[in-house]
Amino acid sequence: MSMISNDLLKIAFVGDYLPRKCGIATFTHDLRIGVARETCAECIVVTLDDIEGGYAYDNEVQFQVADQELDEYQSAADFLNFSNVDVISLQHEFGIFGGPCGSHILALLQDVRMPVVTTLHTVLSEPNEAQRAVMMQLIRLSTRLVVMTERSRQTLLDTYSVDSDQIDVIAHGIPEAPETDQSVLKEQFGVEDKPVALTFGLLSPGKGIEHVLKAIPEIVAKFPDFIYIILGATHPSLLREQGERYRISLERMAKELGVSKHVSFYNRFVELEELTEFIGAADLYITPYLNVEQAVSGTLAYAFGCGQAVISTPYWHAEELLADGRGVLVPFADPSAIAREVIGLLSDDDRRLAMRDKAYDLGRDMTWEHVSQLYIDSFNRARDQRTSSLKPLAVRTLDEQPLALPQMQLDHLQHLSDSTGVVQHAIYSIPDHAHGYCTDDNARALILTVLLEEQGKDSTEVRSLASRYAAFLNNAFNRETGRFRNFLSFDRQWLETDGSDDSQGRALWALGTCIGRSSNAGLVAWAREVFHQALPACEKTSSPRTWALAIIGIHEYLRRYSGDRVAAAMSHQLAERLADMYDATATDAWPWFEKIATYNNAKLSQAMITHGRWFDNQRVADIGMKSLRWLCEVQLSPQGRFRPIGSNGFSPEGGVAAVFDQQAIEAHAMVSASIEAFAATKDKFWSEQAHLAFDWFLGRNDLGQPIYDPSTGGCFDGLMENQVNANQGAESTLAFLLSLAEMRGLHTTLRVVANPTH
Repeated sequence: MSMISNDLLKIAFVGDYLPRKCGIATFTHDLRIGVARETCAECIVVTLDDIEGGYAYDNEVQFQVADQELDEYQSAADFLNFSNVDVISLQHEFGIFGGPCGSHILALLQDVRMPVVTTLHTVLSEPNEAQRAVMMQLIRLSTRLVVMTERSRQTLLDTYSVDSDQIDVIAHGIPEAPETDQSVLKEQFGVEDKPVALTFGLLSPGKGIEHVLKAIPEIVAKFPDFIYIILGATHPSLLREQGERYRISLERMAKELGVSKHVSFYNRFVELEELTEFIGAADLYITPYLNVEQAVSGTLAYAFGCGQAVISTPYWHAEELLADGRGVLVPFADPSAIAREVIGLLSDDDRRLAMRDKAYDLGRDMTWEHVSQLYIDSFNRARDQRTSSLKPLAVRTLDEQPLALPQMQLDHLQHLSDSTGVVQHAIYSIPDHAHGYCTDDNARALILTVLLEEQGKDSTEVRSLASRYAAFLNNAFNRETGRFRNFLSFDRQWLETDGSDDSQGRALWALGTCIGRSSNAGLVAWAREVFHQALPACEKTSSPRTWALAIIGIHEYLRRYSGDRVAAAMSHQLAERLADMYDATATDAWPWFEKIATYNNAKLSQAMITHGRWFDNQRVADIGMKSLRWLCEVQLSPQGRFRPIGSNGFSPEGGVAAVFDQQAIEAHAMVSASIEAFAATKDKFWSEQAHLAFDWFLGRNDLGQPIYDPSTGGCFDGLMENQVNANQGAESTLAFLLSLAEMRGLHTTLRVVANPTH
């Protein structure tokens, strides 16, 4: 081995890392070791952690990022900037980073001041809108891109219009394959004189193992001593979510098929030496994976490089690697084809051995020694491209980065919540049981838990809270009338047979949010059932705010079930009612829906923007935008701060808007509506309006006093003329927490949107 001469002094590898058990972690570890052997550069690691506290890393890991914490990506960028790193080697897979479609990594990339070489482990040919947006930013922020197959390179050119000069094609690295004696290894595993097929890697449903099991009866009819070894632990994230359900189902399937004595499960993560022995003992290697766009498989690369005869489904990596007789491809999910090819190869030693020789020969170009040299070449090209613009210690002004947000604290919400749900009111910070509970607040609280789940904050505590709030709404719903009751006393007695129209709309909003955003199958199924039963009652309501809340809830629902014509028709009907109300009332001087602007005002505008965007209804969208812009003007103090319309008189047409009391619900409504307007227009004005309204909580208000408690997440009940209302009830606390969650989402969006308009 000869050390490559270059002046790269420090290289940072960013990605999952051993001892975390996943393919990316193994790849990052092996690449770092390979590069460290081939260069004099110091090779450090910045890891992504998916569990609290991370893993027991070796000393090369110098910074850890909790994958769901956006702030920690920015801190990692600062660390890299001040560590004199020459180049970053980033391992990218959508699922290993926090934020929608892994967008949190953009925060790191936007803040670092050195070149970035990004290895793309997945390249989607048909990304959805969010995936494409993240990918385009990732490409823009990367100096060079590495892919492992020609197919992935072509996809970058065709789907993402990447300059071909920016792309390096470097095969997945493999360790050097030691010489092995198959007869000795077969004897070691107790399978001497038996044909053996092997699949290894972390176990998950996408691996398609069930289709090999279904092929075994046909195989053993020809080879009665056939053994199929499935080597590998269940994927840790799957294990946390579903336990061993997939493995157990495979074991039961093998028993039902009568092939239990032909199947062996090794439920553990094996080290390289032991893995080499398993491969050496096998006659065939099978990858029955089900995802055609799988751009790379480390297990395939290693088995192939060890000179193994491979049977695989035609996912991208396999299709390219096994071409020209280097392996056998079978259709996806086709047990008969698998059986046919296994029998064919086991029956033809000459063909199988020739295939193994071809694989081994090509594998010499895939060793980590060779691959690492290619990566170092890419690192040097990246450094040369960026040398003139490198400013590792450059100062960034506030105008160049998003304003900081408070930490999400749920302590006070948990204090307000008991086994029934969230209590309505508080005396200072003490729950006021005398006034019991209401559907309005439990709907808001349920929405918050779903937003937290979506942002990767679905801790055991959040899931427990979500279950309680959903149970409250379930009990509140009267299936005979299709409506929700609202007020429940502390001794769990309903205080009315029928709740307000607003509580109906707010509950529908919560149900739609569960359906459209949650990945909890049980929660989604329940919410869908109640949503369909509650939706018709909205037609008979008379409150414009109910219509607005229902429209927002319907469009949350349509995120998952976009083809539901009944839900769409209800949204059309309610939006037309709002539009007719606006047309009947609005003037140039008073572009509003009513003769008086009262409470939760911005929700009316938000609903119109949402409906107009979804259904491409320009008239409705224009009403929403025009009314919201007017509301921004009305709710702006002479000092340029957000001043919500006060509840002591509201704002009548032709009159003076009340200044006090100012309620937290108004700030939240403006935050939500402004974010929706930004999503519709990408106009920076609206992101600034969202910040302006949110900053009301932080002290940029008429009294100059913070409204929230940073230590507990509680929020005061509003601003009175001379003081803050020090009670911290559910409505205000949830208004703040919902605003914070939505602002966190906006910050993520701003990372993805390259150039907001002005």
